[in-house]
Amino acid sequence: MIVSRERAELNSPTDVGEHLRKILNKEDELSREREHFWVIILNTKNRVKLVEWVSIGTINYAVVHPREVFRRAILNGATSLIVGHNHPSGDCKPSSDDIALIKKLRETGSIIGIEVLDHVIIGDRTLSFKEEGLL
Repeated sequence: MIVSRERAELNSPTDVGEHLRKILNKEDELSREREHFWVIILNTKNRVKLVEWVSIGTINYAVVHPREVFRRAILNGATSLIVGHNHPSGDCKPSSDDIALIKKLRETGSIIGIEVLDHVIIGDRTLSFKEEGLL
């Protein structure tokens, strides 16, 4: 589901985190206590075309498959994207599942020509896989 078409300019992981927090804060309190996974689809100048909510899970897990991540990106002619999710616990440390997922998404993106620029986790702070050397 598309949750935002705001043409935001995201110049840093902090900007991405703030953008996703703004979207998450529109949810009610109970929904915010569950993991949400979003895809930020970018144009050729790395400006936001849209943000899609791909999955909402439990308090500590959201099911995500590459076909769901890239489906709307392909239909919108994206050349790159950023993925992000929240950790309701506040602890931004990536799980082994988070690390395995980003590897799979990068491989898929490489095959279809859509670069995955970063994976951002929001919680008590913002964690960027790229800045942490995990991408």
